[in-house]
Amino acid sequence: MNRCTQVANRRRGCIMAAIALLAAMPAHAADWPARTVHIVAPFGPAGAADKFARVLADYLPAELKQPVVVENRGGGGGIVGSAQVARAEPDGYTLLISSLASQAIAPALSPNPGFDSLRDFTHIAYFGGPPIGWVVTPTSDLRSVDGVVAKARAGTFAGYASSGIGTLGHLVAESVMQRSGVRMSHIPYNTAALPDIIAGHVPLASYAWSSVIGQLQAGTLRAIAVSTATRQPDFPDVPTFKEQGFDIVASTWFALSGPAGMPKEIVERLNREVYRIMERPDVRLRFAQDAIAFKTMTPDELTKLFEVEIARWAPVVRDSGLKRG
Repeated sequence: MNRCTQVANRRRGCIMAAIALLAAMPAHAADWPARTVHIVAPFGPAGAADKFARVLADYLPAELKQPVVVENRGGGGGIVGSAQVARAEPDGYTLLISSLASQAIAPALSPNPGFDSLRDFTHIAYFGGPPIGWVVTPTSDLRSVDGVVAKARAGTFAGYASSGIGTLGHLVAESVMQRSGVRMSHIPYNTAALPDIIAGHVPLASYAWSSVIGQLQAGTLRAIAVSTATRQPDFPDVPTFKEQGFDIVASTWFALSGPAGMPKEIVERLNREVYRIMERPDVRLRFAQDAIAFKTMTPDELTKLFEVEIARWAPVVRDSGLKRG
């Protein structure tokens, strides 16, 4: 066989291999979507996960030319709905509003969440989320994080409220305690604690900024710390935790994910479509009141964020004794 024949055969072999590869690709990678796309929000209606899901459901159908349906699957701090998506086919028709709470904190709390947040998911696009604020009544004598710590050390602090055990508000307070060596009584609220805070029944709340911003604007609550890297433009007098000597920069962020093994073409298209939606002025206005700072990320960057946040909060859960089982 001469050299020319060998080259021709080699080229023919490459062409046949390429054809075989294309034939082996799942049809949905090329044709997706051909039917309804389902987005699971692993918490109840009207929460932040639900809001992000419904924004996508409002705008994605025009881009995808298919219906987009939101399914609320609450339970276990987001574990129930997340596990459902982890078990789904990776064909792009079942997606998840993932989050710090459901993918990093809840699995750290649970002895057996039923999924691995890195191994069992494809992470697609980052949305963002609100920071944590420490708020008090306007007449409170608490003015700083150090002031709270001093009262706790003196045994004169009655405790703080959060929206529940294992929420970021709870873990931010645990972080302060672990760094300062004090203990503070935690009062978890399944419903909003704000009426009790405003009435002065509880001296401090560690809550998502989106939950308290209305009261801050109305003057019925006052913030003494916020967990952003820099001060909030609308509240320039509120110092960050970092300014006060506690290097805590954190937000209750949300993202779009799907089952592990999704085709790259679908992941990249969803990433583009999500950011096209999030850049719309009306969508930004829709979330402005929640103090959510959007940021674009590639799927690889988002996966790295999951890795960092899981490694960051698991020790806080462990050292707080919150892990179940």
